Amino acid sequence: MQISVEEIDGGLVRVILDGRMDIVSAPGIDAKLSAIADSKQAVMLDMRNVSFIGSTGVRSLIAPAQTIKTKGGRMVMFGPNEMVEKVLRASNIESLIPIHHEFQSAVAALQ
Repeated sequence: MQISVEEIDGGLVRVILDGRMDIVSAPGIDAKLSAIADSKQAVMLDMRNVSFIGSTGVRSLIAPAQTIKTKGGRMVMFGPNEMVEKVLRASNIESLIPIHHEFQSAVAALQ
């Protein structure tokens, strides 16, 4: 799993995830997203290049989203493919991390 981070206007952070979110990649995802959650209030997870997500991948998203929410911030997801979105919706994660298919919609949800 490749993870890159870029700042967007207005203090928004875009975290670009690329690869498989599974038991092998979970420790790296956990560490990176925890560090981001500790220091940021508005985070967009760019999921367009995530090819697979398992239960450990879903778990890796929950803790940082809860941390950000506790601080009064928000985390959203942008652009998951159909298979990834089915897993995300089945886990009901969208009640904590809303899913957006339009970039501007995701940005607007963080402002």
